[in-house]
Amino acid sequence: MASRPRTDTDGEDQDMGKLFWLVTGVVLGFVGAHFVNQTAEGRQFFSRVNRGMDEFGRAFTAGYESEADDEADAEALAAALNERA
Repeated sequence: MASRPRTDTDGEDQDMGKLFWLVTGVVLGFVGAHFVNQTAEGRQFFSRVNRGMDEFGRAFTAGYESEADDEADAEALAAALNERA
């Protein structure tokens, strides 16, 4: 049995199908999260998740600012060394 030749629209159909399933998964995830959040255990779970995300965000920010300070210190040191030369 010979397969039919692939056309450009076949790829577009596959891409649209993937997009459909992605959007469907995101919507179902939000609906599920909404129902979970209606219970006391669900609210406690999301509270822990939010605390973890806040902690991660603070650590990320502190690391970024520390790196920026290190770069500023390195630039100041390089400028001072250039003045002495």
